[in-house]
Amino acid sequence: MRLLLVEDDKHLGEVLQESLGKLGYAVDWLKSAEQAKSAIELEHFDLILLDLTLPGQDGIDFLKQIRGQGNDTPIIILTARDRIKDRVSGLESGADDYLSKPFELAELNARIKAVFRRNQGFSSNQLKYKNWVLGLEDCRFSIAGVDISLCQKEFELLKIFIEKPGRVLSKSFLEESLYSWSNAVASNSVEVYVHHLRKKLPVNAIKTVRGLGYQLPAEQT
Repeated sequence: MRLLLVEDDKHLGEVLQESLGKLGYAVDWLKSAEQAKSAIELEHFDLILLDLTLPGQDGIDFLKQIRGQGNDTPIIILTARDRIKDRVSGLESGADDYLSKPFELAELNARIKAVFRRNQGFSSNQLKYKNWVLGLEDCRFSIAGVDISLCQKEFELLKIFIEKPGRVLSKSFLEESLYSWSNAVASNSVEVYVHHLRKKLPVNAIKTVRGLGYQLPAEQT
């Protein structure tokens, strides 16, 4: 999952980028609303972590502006403002959740997963496709009840496919979803992970659509 962190505190930004990165997230960190607006116009992010006290434009104004433009990327506010009226203002302005500083990394991780599940329309901690089960909390994957070991990138890649069955996903889209700006991306990295994933899945589970990308076929109804 690719996250955009908008936080002007250097220490907290560094800690969150590193800590969330260790949990498997691709985290891009920017320090102002102006930088964030430019980023979301050019790149796809699965979720935004937004501080409210930012240089230049305030976080609430940034939130209202992008929601007014039709951007529905899930947003969790991270702020030291913990008064009830601040929480109400943030949620009414379009935030999906609100977490007061200081907070524990485990709680932030849980809220990220919960907000993302709700946004994608999933009511449980599992993604299912045919007889496949992908556990979002325990990061386990099984086919017909048999556990299949996946590395972190394989898990994230499979999660993207299961969330979008039937869609043809381009290499560039997959790269943007798996890596942040700070990660060096080898030219064939997506192909390598698709190759490794295919070896653990049934034959022809992930199809190559020549010139366009890859596809996990939609389930038959």
